[in-house]
Amino acid sequence: MPTTLKIDFVSDVSCPWCIIGLKALEQAADRLQGEVALDLHFQPFELNPQMGPEGQEINEHLHEKYGSTPEQLERTREAIAARGAELGFTFGKGKRSRIYNTFDAHRLLHWAEEKGLQPALKKALFKAYFTDGQDPSNHEVLVQVAGEVGLDGAEAREVLASGRYADEVREREQFYLQHGIHSVPAIIVNERHLIQGGQPVEVFEQALRQLASQA
Repeated sequence: MPTTLKIDFVSDVSCPWCIIGLKALEQAADRLQGEVALDLHFQPFELNPQMGPEGQEINEHLHEKYGSTPEQLERTREAIAARGAELGFTFGKGKRSRIYNTFDAHRLLHWAEEKGLQPALKKALFKAYFTDGQDPSNHEVLVQVAGEVGLDGAEAREVLASGRYADEVREREQFYLQHGIHSVPAIIVNERHLIQGGQPVEVFEQALRQLASQA
């Protein structure tokens, strides 16, 4: 029987390194099939919790936040796209022009966990934003993506309109911030071991094997 490791994957749907980390983690788990199984839970983190509903132009935002020049941003984009391609994920070229608030996406993910479809929704939201350039704060986009992965569209719309799960999401966000998680992805194994960042598949494979042997 494989050893099951509980994974709390702390991330934001607007974080490119989060989808890179997720794909690498899943491929590492595939290599360890029969040895290790993942019990995967996505936990909320907002890169831009103060972002207004209109969002912000992406280059302007990254320059303000990190002081990045256009040349640096382009090099980073190319590196991210290359890592994504290696892992089988497409970053749509020129598709993302704005950064958005993702709080409602996290509320929908909380609901999707109750329905057993959280991983499917998380991956579909990454694709919607990074591959297709859609706005993950837009309720119509969120309802459509929810429907595509088998969730009830009418119920998704009701969740978004009602403000359900807002307290639960904020509570989880605060929990991870208070435990020192200030950058994502943060992959917490069995609630005590931290793997930080979009690591290569080999790094995840080695870490999962080692942690499974200690479990």
